[in-house]
Amino acid sequence: MNKKTQKWVATAALGTLAMTAIAGCSGNKEEPSKPEESAGATATAAATTEAAAEKPLDISIMLPIFKTNFPKDDGPVVTEIEKKTNTNIHLEWVPNASYGDKFNITLASTKLPEIIYVPSSKDPSFVNAVRSGAFWELGPYLKDYPNLSQANEVIMNNSSIDGKNYGIYRGRALGRNGIVYRKDWLEAVGLQQPKTVDDFYNMLKAFKEKDPDKNGKDDTYGMVLVKWTGGWASAFDTIKLWFGAPNKWGIADGKLVPEHQTPEYLEALKFMKKLYDEKLINQDFAVFDSAKWVDPIVNGQAGVIVDVTDTAGRIEDKIHAALAKENKDNPDAQYMDNMIGVTGADGKLKALPTSGFAGLLAIPKGTVKTEEELKRVLKFLDQMNDDDLTTLAGFGIEGKHYTLDGEFIVPTKDAALLESEVEGLNQMLPFIPAGRGRVVQQTPLRLQTTEIQKEAEQYIVANPAEPFISDVYSQKGQQLDNIINDARIKFIVGQTDEAGLMAAFETWKKSGGDDLVKEMNELYAASAK
Repeated sequence: MNKKTQKWVATAALGTLAMTAIAGCSGNKEEPSKPEESAGATATAAATTEAAAEKPLDISIMLPIFKTNFPKDDGPVVTEIEKKTNTNIHLEWVPNASYGDKFNITLASTKLPEIIYVPSSKDPSFVNAVRSGAFWELGPYLKDYPNLSQANEVIMNNSSIDGKNYGIYRGRALGRNGIVYRKDWLEAVGLQQPKTVDDFYNMLKAFKEKDPDKNGKDDTYGMVLVKWTGGWASAFDTIKLWFGAPNKWGIADGKLVPEHQTPEYLEALKFMKKLYDEKLINQDFAVFDSAKWVDPIVNGQAGVIVDVTDTAGRIEDKIHAALAKENKDNPDAQYMDNMIGVTGADGKLKALPTSGFAGLLAIPKGTVKTEEELKRVLKFLDQMNDDDLTTLAGFGIEGKHYTLDGEFIVPTKDAALLESEVEGLNQMLPFIPAGRGRVVQQTPLRLQTTEIQKEAEQYIVANPAEPFISDVYSQKGQQLDNIINDARIKFIVGQTDEAGLMAAFETWKKSGGDDLVKEMNELYAASAK
């Protein structure tokens, strides 16, 4: 039976950080491949031959998508991946902004995919599912796979639950977060790269009021925010550090304190409200889909994103492609720039770290029922780290989606083609070990990105509670997080005042927050011993 008749209906679900830096960003990776690792292609070829007599593995994968378009199951890149891995792949795409809701609904259902992306190994619903025996423990099996066996031990620890690993981590650079901005706009308004919070504010104000695109219209604003408040990619979670707030948990008088109970957190929220009141950020941020996060930058509406710094290179490519369509592009121009951050009142630079990984690829026992099936799924995930498959999932097919300039990839300028056939497939890449596959031309901006992500490691603000698994949080974490997220959004947009914000914080305490603080401090005290 061929793939076209064998494959089940491919419908997209459109409803709803590690003290070592590793490459593997959710787009163009920034490190060149190593010649000594070219054996990956040979290994893939051998594996393909060996699997020729084996029935193709039907494998469904649930992943987040950051675009409104996405690769289809029968697309050319997916088809080529299937040939190389002897699989029939069904991709269940879920918009990133609503992934958390869909993830929880899926966990509660009786039908899970063979591989499901888990946003956080500490996600309460995932921890509960793991403890109830719903997912395979993968750690003991990894030694049998040439790529997965090279997983970083520190990151494995960071991504573990009760000391065991229930997913394959997706490697990311530790110092990945920062500020991305329109370099051409900053030059147009006569400002230098911001150094302080005040400088940052003045840049946003100038981008709104000083006609940075020089079109004579009042049609620009400072910074794009989106409704996604998840994890380390939320702009506020970076900005709050500039004001001295902790990263999720701080330490006061030898005890753990939730970030929102610090005065610095409130100061940061007041800053965000000021930006909103002055229309320096998009007024619809509370409902703005993260799939469209970069669009206002590319389209010349906004000038700043606080997110991962490698976003700058991808936006730069899109701006060049858009201008080229209008025959207005200057290939040598640099439209984007990036930086680690700005200093607050204490004059110190602070950066929000990842845990060295961005979520897990987990395998449910209810779907993958036998050890034999498990090993085939792990074999697939192992193969995806080979040079040729990493390149394929990241950039597509040579001659169709990219050409080569020496050893470097030159993506097509057909953005619609890339979105519909390539972009998003890299979400299934573990990047273990780092540095596999071909990379795009190392432009000055991309070289700078690699440098500042490494430099940012010395400025990261660690979460002292990162290793702890809380029973209270496993049971009530989603409810507690929602209370805080809803309250801070309402405060920023003016739907509640400071008194209302404090009332919400009290609700958090009574809804299990006090119990969480007590338990986390017990775990913290025990770890100190």
